[in-house]
Amino acid sequence: MKSLLVVACALVDPDDRVLLARRPEGKSMAGLWEFPGGKVEAGETPEAALIRELREELAIDVTQACLAPFTFASHAYDDFHLLMPLFVCRRWNGTVTAVEHKELAWVRPNRMSAYDMPPADAPLVAMLCDLL
Repeated sequence: MKSLLVVACALVDPDDRVLLARRPEGKSMAGLWEFPGGKVEAGETPEAALIRELREELAIDVTQACLAPFTFASHAYDDFHLLMPLFVCRRWNGTVTAVEHKELAWVRPNRMSAYDMPPADAPLVAMLCDLL
């Protein structure tokens, strides 16, 4: 089974709400809510990939010093195995904008279970509830 390394970020605002992004039509798992991020390209570190993805997807600038490694997801889908480090970030420059996603939502961790998420993302919610 092929392994896929993707990286994700729990952006946390001053009110301890976490940003969820809705996957756009035409992508796998369209309509589900996820933590922003994406694939780590060849030669990229997870942190560099996350900084790039946040710039592309949300039009914000994040520095590596503001990315705190938090936990990871390891999930077997039908045709690949996903390994996804999750970072927490509380500081960024710019205004969070839905560049690639269908919509964005700032959600309190104890309300995240009301949002349909991909199987790899859902287990991370309990850990975020414990953190925040």
